[in-house]
Amino acid sequence: MATSETIPESGPVHPSGGTVYATPYVAPAHVSVGLGERPEKFNGKDFKRWQQKMLFYLTTLNLARFLQEDAPDLGENPDRQTVAAVDAWKHSDFLYKNYILNGLDNALYNVYSPMVNAKALWESLERKYKTEDVGSKKFVVSKFLDFKMVDSKIVISQVQEFQLILHDIHAEGMVLGESFQVAALIEKLPPTWKDFKNYLKHKRKEMKLEDLIVRLRIEEDNRQSEKKAVSSQFSIHVGDCWHWGFKPIVDKLEKQL
Repeated sequence: MATSETIPESGPVHPSGGTVYATPYVAPAHVSVGLGERPEKFNGKDFKRWQQKMLFYLTTLNLARFLQEDAPDLGENPDRQTVAAVDAWKHSDFLYKNYILNGLDNALYNVYSPMVNAKALWESLERKYKTEDVGSKKFVVSKFLDFKMVDSKIVISQVQEFQLILHDIHAEGMVLGESFQVAALIEKLPPTWKDFKNYLKHKRKEMKLEDLIVRLRIEEDNRQSEKKAVSSQFSIHVGDCWHWGFKPIVDKLEKQL
C-alpha cells in the first residue's frame, strides 16, 4: 500500500544531479524482504529461472514497474511538482538498476554496470540470454531425438541417461506427456530387446514411466540370470571336453561364442 511522504526542503542531491524540492508526492511503500528471498547471483546460466526469481523479488519491493517505464519528460518549463516527480522516478530507477546489478556475478556486473537505467539493463540481459536459451532448447531436443540405447551398455544405466534428458527438457519449459515419455522410452530400447519392445507396444493397459522402469529392471535382471546360467553350463561342458581330450571341440565352441 502506498504511503504519502513529504520531501524535506533541503534533501540530498541524487546521484543523477537533480534537485529535490519540497513538493508532496506519493512514494512507493518499501516492503521488507528477507535476505533468504534474494535470488542467487546470475552467472550466465539458467537465465529464465533467475529472471523469474528476480522479477518476483523486485515486485515485492514495488520496483518492477520500472521494467516498462521510461523516465518522465521534464518539458521546457517544468514546475516544482514535475521536477520532484522526475527525481522520484530517477531515485527508484537507480535502486532498481542496482538491485539487478547486485544480482549478477562480478564478471557480468562489470559488463552491464554502464547501462543508463533499469529498463535498458533488463532488456539487454533478455536480448543476450533469451537467445542463448533458444539455442539451449534446440540442443536438448536434438539430444532427445538422437538418443538410442545400445546392447553394449546396461539398459538401466541408459534409462537413467534418458531421464536426465527428460529433466533438461522440462527445465527448458517444454512439457512432454507421460504417455509420450513411456512410448519414447520403449522405442529407444536396444536391438536385442526387440521382442520385449514389441510385447510392451501391444499392451493395452497404459503404464506410468515409473512402472515401465520397474519392468525394464526386472527384465534385465532375468536376462543377466539366464546369461550366467548359460555361461555356467558352457564351463561344465568345456571342462568335460578337456577331460576327454576333445580340444578341437572346445575351440569350435569358443569360436561360436
